[in-house]
Amino acid sequence: MTTLIAVEDLARVYHVGGEEVRALDGVTFAIRRGEWVAVVGQSGSGKSTLMNILGCLDTPSSGRYAIGGADVAGLSDDALADLRNREIGFVFQTFQLLPRATALANVELPLVYRGVPRRERRDRAEAALAAVGLAPRMHHRPNELSGGQRQRVAIARALVGEPSLLLADEPTGNLDSATGGEIVELLASLAAEHGSTVIVATHDASLAARAPRRLALRDGRLLAAALA
Repeated sequence: MTTLIAVEDLARVYHVGGEEVRALDGVTFAIRRGEWVAVVGQSGSGKSTLMNILGCLDTPSSGRYAIGGADVAGLSDDALADLRNREIGFVFQTFQLLPRATALANVELPLVYRGVPRRERRDRAEAALAAVGLAPRMHHRPNELSGGQRQRVAIARALVGEPSLLLADEPTGNLDSATGGEIVELLASLAAEHGSTVIVATHDASLAARAPRRLALRDGRLLAAALA
């Protein structure tokens, strides 16, 4: 497998109340296409900061991040937005669904931004919802769905554009353990079908243990990048 992500000596520094906070401090690793990797660590370890940088939602203070061979630092704002839309799928702890839109409309949204014709995006969104077991609920709004069902909608939305990289930041944080386990297995199986690289950030060691590889962070530093 070829390398999709290359991170070299990555640092992210924030200035809070006159103090310097190093959320990431010299992190280096590589991830191959098609890998499933868990990023683990307690709150404040740097997991979310790393995920935001990998998702091009934030920029490093220093170091290098390349995806698909392209150095992110050299991309314009428009190019970054296009990269996020075409190559990266996001799944968040809080689902981030539009409350007044149906599950189907929520899943269609990334394709709307791409300018995909209405009939095609409708067909693709219906297929994505069927893949996560929600075909019977596609016309329901988020407040008519359980937490696990809402996360399944979010996963369908993330995968409908067939991204190279799927990022899930604490995707089970608002779910009970049984439902959380189902969501992690669903992410892994669907990403394998799509050929996506999957990175799941979690503080739950039992969920992280399902991943073939773990990256452990503590105080912004990488502790381990070995196979689990």
